[in-house]
Amino acid sequence: MPHIEFTGGTIGVPHGTPDVTTLVVHDGTIVAANSLSATGRTERIDLGGGYLGPAFGDGHAHPLFAGLELQGPQIRGAASVAAIVDSVRLWADAHPEATWIVGGSYDSTLAPLGSFDAAWLDAAVPDRPVVLRSWDYHSAWCNTAALEAAGITADTVDPDDGVFVRREDGSPLGTLLESGAVERVLGRAPRRPVTDGVEALRASTAILASLGITWVQEAWVEPADIEVWVTAAEAGALSVDADLAQRADPKAWPQQRTLLRERRTRIEAAPGLTAQTVKFFLDGIIENHTAHLLEDYADACTRGLPVWPDGELQQAALDAHELGFDLHLHAIGDAGVRSALDAARRIRERPDGVDRRITIAHVQLLDDSDLGRFAQLDVTACFQPLWATADEVMVQRTLPLLGPRRELHYRMRSLLESGARLSFGSDWPVTSPDVLAGIRTAVTRQNPDGTPLGGWHPAERLSVDAALEAATSAVAYQARAEATRGTLTPGSRADLVWLSADPRAVPPEQLGDITVLGTWRNGQRTF
Repeated sequence: MPHIEFTGGTIGVPHGTPDVTTLVVHDGTIVAANSLSATGRTERIDLGGGYLGPAFGDGHAHPLFAGLELQGPQIRGAASVAAIVDSVRLWADAHPEATWIVGGSYDSTLAPLGSFDAAWLDAAVPDRPVVLRSWDYHSAWCNTAALEAAGITADTVDPDDGVFVRREDGSPLGTLLESGAVERVLGRAPRRPVTDGVEALRASTAILASLGITWVQEAWVEPADIEVWVTAAEAGALSVDADLAQRADPKAWPQQRTLLRERRTRIEAAPGLTAQTVKFFLDGIIENHTAHLLEDYADACTRGLPVWPDGELQQAALDAHELGFDLHLHAIGDAGVRSALDAARRIRERPDGVDRRITIAHVQLLDDSDLGRFAQLDVTACFQPLWATADEVMVQRTLPLLGPRRELHYRMRSLLESGARLSFGSDWPVTSPDVLAGIRTAVTRQNPDGTPLGGWHPAERLSVDAALEAATSAVAYQARAEATRGTLTPGSRADLVWLSADPRAVPPEQLGDITVLGTWRNGQRTF
């Protein structure tokens, strides 16, 4: 591998450190700054007045889901129920060999209360099961054939961790809430061929590379997904490195424990993959009343749907810790976040002194009494910055359900000022993996059109430097790679992103206009 010298632009070392005009890379490692090589094998990159910085990481995403979505039917962005149905009809007609039609992600605001009728899909595909995941991946919409294939009738009892939305007569409507209900149907669908999954990952990780990303936390893998990821890695189909977080299943724990290590060995034998994390879902989402809240929803006598009883969660978290895994916990509601912090406390109370990385993803609602606990317990808060806006979903579906607790949303700056560590992720395909768009949102708290003026909850806006750190060095810490990723110091991996402008030097509203000109993963150009 030749030397690479980057010059002719801004080298993104932290403010307050000596300026760097040239960065030298050799064999995938940053070896020097402000010096030139005399070797004839040097490749020189003229940055053209742009910016070279540490590559971005994505601290929470689902590239396999995203890639499979691209294979169709294409329903993301459809502006009406009729448009979704038309897309499904066209895809089904073009693929008569498909015994099941599975896709995502529909906009759940297109039907009242997010309740979609199986009959609407029956009009397009009456003879084969159809299952579509919603944009949040916490709900699904299916046709009558899918309900029948899963044996779901008016007499079917809701699972503990899911809901079958029903008509007034008790018959299933066709909308499924949370994993227990969704998997009752999707579990009957045939697995897609591994080759489909490999091509899905080839496409999705190429997209991540085009956005300056070199590492991703795959935040949810099931056992059947592992072979797809491993095959893709061994085939050289991945443009990013990835850590695969195996999901802890409350219905299979503790029997699942022994399998986690076996699967980890299989994963980590593949190039560019690790499996150092266990994923815990603690609750659902606010929009379908399944996020776990400390107080009742404003429009319903419920506090949500916790996935784990607290005692079982804490024991399972300790088990994962003792097995040598870091923890990644999905928590949306303020009660869910508190449960996650309580599990972290149990681990921190252990006298073993093990450096366990604990991440709580989403942290949508955070009670004042829990604000200081992130820093006290050394827990990383992984935010999805594109969610921190008063967009249509927030205004129509989220805020009306919360009453006064709506003021506790995405408290990024409050957490940062408390001493906590913030990392960024996208939750792609739920939202875009465009890191620069996410940084713009974190800094402005505005919708892309600049509304609301001054930002939504403007006191929670971040500085550009803080947002960049959340997208680089903080994700590297989450990945256990802070010594080798996320900085431009000699000895670090040459994971680099070349941008058209220095994000620290443009007006905040223009951050989303910056383009990625190049990405290097361990010194190899991936975009």
